[in-house]
Formats: sequence, structure tokens, C-alpha cells
Amino acid sequence: MEDQKYIKKQLMKQLIKALNFLSIISLLSLTTFCQKEPIIVDKDIKVSSIEISGASSTGESNEQYTAVVKPENASVKTVQWSTSDASIATINQSGQLTPKSNGIITITAKATDGSNIKGIKSVQISGITVLVSSITIEGATSSIGGTVQLSASLSPSNASNTAVNWSVADTSIITVNENGLITPVANGNTTVKVTAQDGSGIEASIEFTVSGMVGSLDGVVVDNSNDFISTVSAASAGDKIYVKGGTYVFNSTISINNSGSAANKISILPVPDDSSRPLFDFSSMSENSSNRGIKLNGDYWHIKGIDVKGAGDNGMFISGHYNTIEFMSFYENKDSGLQIGNGGSNNTILNCDSYYNADSSLENADGFAAKLDVGTGNKFIGCRAWQNLDDGWDGYLRGSDNISTYHENCWAFNNGYLKNGSVTTSGDGNGFKTGGSDDKTLKHNATYYNCIAVGNTHDGFDHNSNRGTVAIYNSGAYKNKNNINFSTTNIAASLTIKNTVSFEGTSGDRYDATSTDISNNSWQNGLSASSADYKSLSIELLSSPRQADGSLPNIDFMKLVDGSDLIDKGVDVGKAFTGSAPDIGPFEKN
Repeated sequence: MEDQKYIKKQLMKQLIKALNFLSIISLLSLTTFCQKEPIIVDKDIKVSSIEISGASSTGESNEQYTAVVKPENASVKTVQWSTSDASIATINQSGQLTPKSNGIITITAKATDGSNIKGIKSVQISGITVLVSSITIEGATSSIGGTVQLSASLSPSNASNTAVNWSVADTSIITVNENGLITPVANGNTTVKVTAQDGSGIEASIEFTVSGMVGSLDGVVVDNSNDFISTVSAASAGDKIYVKGGTYVFNSTISINNSGSAANKISILPVPDDSSRPLFDFSSMSENSSNRGIKLNGDYWHIKGIDVKGAGDNGMFISGHYNTIEFMSFYENKDSGLQIGNGGSNNTILNCDSYYNADSSLENADGFAAKLDVGTGNKFIGCRAWQNLDDGWDGYLRGSDNISTYHENCWAFNNGYLKNGSVTTSGDGNGFKTGGSDDKTLKHNATYYNCIAVGNTHDGFDHNSNRGTVAIYNSGAYKNKNNINFSTTNIAASLTIKNTVSFEGTSGDRYDATSTDISNNSWQNGLSASSADYKSLSIELLSSPRQADGSLPNIDFMKLVDGSDLIDKGVDVGKAFTGSAPDIGPFEKN
């Protein structure tokens, strides 16, 4: 019995060993199987190269380009297309190239799988006709006896035909050759024009002034009041009257009734190189509306380089047409320094100053006034008006309607103050009063380019119920009560303001009109003007002496500093600019 138990026990031990052995063999077999059968994982295959297939040159027609991507089994084979210069050609995301102008560009096809692999191809575009779109005349606009080289800057820069023709309106004053070289002939001013030869019809023009011609004078020289009056009365088209420096006393109005012609103006000029300017002194006149200093009723006169003081009413009143008043000063008169009225039209007031004008009623004396029954087409260029009792410029109408006046490079500052610096409580004190009328219905259309309104006691640019169209471009308003004030009362027909700066006014601005186009100004697009933007904000600089040719002084007032955020933030309004876009304000950063 004991032997049987022992035998069973031994058999069980052998059976367990056998089972353990079989388990080990199974485990080894499973391990071997796993090693022989690896797990398969999907692989991301990147682009290794891109080749662009298509023509290396083209004309005006569209061209199709194809990106050959390698390896062929790349996971992502799409590309992003681009060109190096969109002004020469553009390409869509299907690879179709659209030529714009002549030139050489680079086409790029970039892989979109993150590999940064690119295909590049150079393409030359030719045979496209690019017309001139604008011309700017560059160079001095005046000469003191010597030649001046002008040049024409054409846009776009890749215009197919850059040839131009030069011409002048009055060859008795200057001549111009085919290269734009100006040769003075006589003192005076005329228009220089340049025209593109490509058939686009694009042209540009400037007013050119000649002064200081030496040698024998081609006219009559006067040196006393009586001779001046008699010589002016007898003058005819083309005559020139030279006035020697010194003081000329007049007790009554000088009336000019005769006329020149478009080709032959009558000129009143200072004697070149005199040590002093002629001063016409009317201070002996009593204050009366009939006691104007000079009444210019005739047409086609050019009057230059004379100062007018102390008239009993306007220093000069113009009712004639197509006259040029240049480099003159009007001060301490008993009404507006210079006024245009009685239908006077198409006159140019160039580089003139008007200041300290005040009437005893403390109400009416402006610097310049194209107002009441004035005609259309008058221009103020490079003029300054300061410390006049009423307004710097007054455009109030009574008798005229829907007329237009143009202002460029004009400065109105500290108006509403008297000569002694005290503030008047009766005068309006506006820089530029754009219009207005008794019945609040009349339209005075006014345009302002590169103008400055600073430190006036009331508005810089004033609505005053003007119902016309007003445009303000690249101008500056600073430290007025309201820098710009166009209200909803008797609303203007249209108001356009572009590239203009307004800051530190004591009251808020208003820009209301039936139609408005107001963009790219200092208070828009996240911009904000401050003193940190400018080299100087010293108002005293604005009355600095003019340059020898009568042009405005070259001062730092409102000139932008490097790094100002107002640089290149404007929009093209048809005037020359540097950089990628116009600057905001009255001066371009050099």
C-alpha cells in the first residue's frame, strides 16, 4: 500500500515537470513570433524639392505655371504661390500669372507641409505699354537773374515713354529749352508747363517769378508820388514802372483803371537791388469806407514789392481780373489789408503779408478778404495774416453765390489780437473764415492746401454757416479755440479733410456737412499729434522775415522730427510727397 502511494507521488512530480517544460516552450515560441512580426506605423513623407514649370518670359497675356513636387509620394503636395513684386505681376493660387508692367520678377512656389522647401523661377515681362499718370515739376520757382534747371518727375517710375515737352506762357519773361533749363529775360512772373509725350495728356505747371534783373531797365523809373500817379494813369499793355525805394506819401486813393493783356501785363516793380523797399504811406487819410489806399479796377496788372500802410479803409481793393499781387505787405490799415470784391475774379495774391489791421469799431478789419460781392477763381499762395482785429481770411458773402477761392501755403496766426497784444472782444478772431452770409444760404467753395491756422482767438478753420463745398488738405491747426469748426447749423454742402493735423485746441473740433470725406488725419487710425512730433511749436517763428525772393521763411515750426508716427500716414491728394505716402500736416519730412 505504501509502495503504491509512493509511485503515484513520483508520477505527479514527473507530470508537473512536463507541464512546466511545455509552458516554457510555449512562452519562448510566442516571444519568437512577436520578434518576427513588427508593428507597422504610417510614415509622414515630406517634400524634398520643387521645380516650377512654365515660360521664362511673357508679354501682356496671362501665363500658367506648374509646381513639380518631389518625391511623388509626398504626403502634402500643395504649394503657396507668390511673386516678388505685385506691381509687375501677380499670381493666383492656381499658378496663373497676370502681368501688370514691364520688369523682372521672381515666382516662388512654397511647400505647405512645413518643410519650407521652395521652388523659384525668374520671369521677364516686356512689351506692356505703361502710360504716365502724374508729373511733378522739381526745382526752384523763382530766379534772381540767373538760369534755373527744372526737371520733370514722372509717375509711375516704369512709364514706357518718359519724354516730355516744356513750354512757357510768356517768353518775354523767361524762355525754356527742351531739357527744362529756364533763362530769365525780364522781371515778372509767368507759367511754366511740362507735358508728357506718350499721349496720356498728363501735364503739370508752376508759376515762375523772375526778379533782380540787372542792367538797363526796360521801363520807366519813378521816385516821387506825383510821377507815380501820372505814370500809372498813362500805362498801357506791356509797360513796366519801376519804383525806387523810400517812403511815398499819398493823401487820397490811387485808382488804377487801365488794363494790360494776358500776353502783356502792366507791371509795377521795385528797382532791382535798391537798399530799401518802396512804402506807400496813407496814414494822413481819415477812417472812411471810401478812403482805400489802392483801388485796382483794371485787368492784367503785376504789382510787386511795395508796402502799403495806414489807409482809411482797405490797403488795396481789387475789382479787376487776372491781376497778380506779389511780395507786398499791408499793415495798420483801417479795414482789411487786401480785399477782393465787386466781381473781382481770377486774381493771384502771391507771397504777401497782412497784419496789424484794425478799424475803430473793432469789428471788420481782416488780413485778406475775398468776400461780399467777390468773383470766382481768386488764389492766395504763400501768404501770411497775423494779429488782424477780425479774421486772417474772411470769405463772408453778400451778393455773390457759389464762387470758389483757393488757398495754398497760407498761414493765419494770432488773429483777434491787436498790435499791442491785447485781445479784442468784438472781432471774430478766426484764422480762415470759409464763408457765411446774411441769410445763411450762400455757398463759398474754399480749398486749402498746406495751410496753417495757429493761436487764433476763435476758430482755426471756421464754418460760419457756409453752405458751400470746403476741402482741407495737408494742413495744420494748433492752439485755436476750435481748431476746426463745422457745425450742424446751416450745414455745409460738403466737407473733405485729409492728411491734416489738429491738436491742443481749447474746445473740441466738429466736422459736420451734408457730405463728408474725412480720412488719414491726426485724430484717426490710432494716431495722436503732440509736441513730441515737432522740431518747434514756437508761434513767433511764423512772422520771421521772408526769403529774398519773397517766399515763406524756412523755419522749424510744425516740421516733423525723425520717428514721428505722422510720417507716411497720409493719402495721395495730388501733391508731391516723399516716402511711401504723404505725411500728416503742412510740411513733408525731408
